[in-house]
Amino acid sequence: MAVVAVGWGGYVNTLIGDVFGATLPDAIASPPGEGGVVNVPAVFLVLLITGVLIVGVRESARFNSVMVVIKLAVLAFFIVLGFTAIKSHNYSPFAPNGFSGVADAAALIFFAYIGFDAVSTSGEEARRPKRDLPLAIIGSLVIATLIYILVAVVASGLLPAPDLAKNADAPLAAALQQGGGFSFGADLVAVGALVAITSVVLTILYGQTRITFAMCRDGLLPQGLARLTRRRTPWLITLIFGLLAAGFAAFIPLTELAELVNIGTLFAFILVNIGVIWLRRTRPELERPFRVPFVPVFPIIGALLCIYLMTKLSGATWWRFGIWLVIGLVIYAIYGFRHSRLRRGDVIDPSPEGSARALR
Repeated sequence: MAVVAVGWGGYVNTLIGDVFGATLPDAIASPPGEGGVVNVPAVFLVLLITGVLIVGVRESARFNSVMVVIKLAVLAFFIVLGFTAIKSHNYSPFAPNGFSGVADAAALIFFAYIGFDAVSTSGEEARRPKRDLPLAIIGSLVIATLIYILVAVVASGLLPAPDLAKNADAPLAAALQQGGGFSFGADLVAVGALVAITSVVLTILYGQTRITFAMCRDGLLPQGLARLTRRRTPWLITLIFGLLAAGFAAFIPLTELAELVNIGTLFAFILVNIGVIWLRRTRPELERPFRVPFVPVFPIIGALLCIYLMTKLSGATWWRFGIWLVIGLVIYAIYGFRHSRLRRGDVIDPSPEGSARALR
């Protein structure tokens, strides 16, 4: 979430520069290590989304739905307009760093898949989860992958990859303005990027708070953290994660944030793949509304691919990840293991009413 918020700040600065002819000072537009002191735009976005989520789920869902429609329209606009100005020579060489470069890039951008993972965290609030969740996850994955490919093809056709890298704060706007000469289009895309990134931050923060809420209900974290408002939103959890994300976005450079988020996401996906195999063998009697096909082949392939991408990340990212992992294990050893309701054999009712009873 902090990674995405930092990108939002870059587009804000670009839009201000195009509209008003001036940009925010580096001291308040970039974190330390990138010429600044604190990334104020990123902090503003995270705190705004935190407030929206605390207000309530229905209001957040409506807000997010509007933003999704806007960002899809802007992406379609970028693809159609940019396609008219593509320069074929920008595709040569198509992959200058070969497959190794593709793998390195995949390891850096893997956190984009957190969005698909976040869909599953809303399962307890879905009306028909057995039908809705598979459709939502697979459908969004297919649609988003197609959009990713089209946007990448158009952007790299408008502007060479080295020039896109120089404009990492707002690459799509730069592609239209510098590569296609569409100044008005660049401004519109910048506005659309602000809306799109806002939607992503909302989705990620929502998913994280629901995961933590379930952990509190199951006894792995103190139940006092899962206090609900009158609108039945976990306000304290939301506030804590909002403040943490705002702090990370304010003071940590984008590259370091991205690598740390990626290694954590990849490790979580490894655990999920291994968990599917483990539960299929140890708990075959469990009801499985979502049954993974070709077990253990698919989970093994998934885990190996995640391990391969993790090897592409820097050594500094690994030791930082190790510190976070140790902190998590210490919390589990001190509190979670002793208070786990599942370990005690308690029956856990995931319904809203059951959650309310468990947290009393």
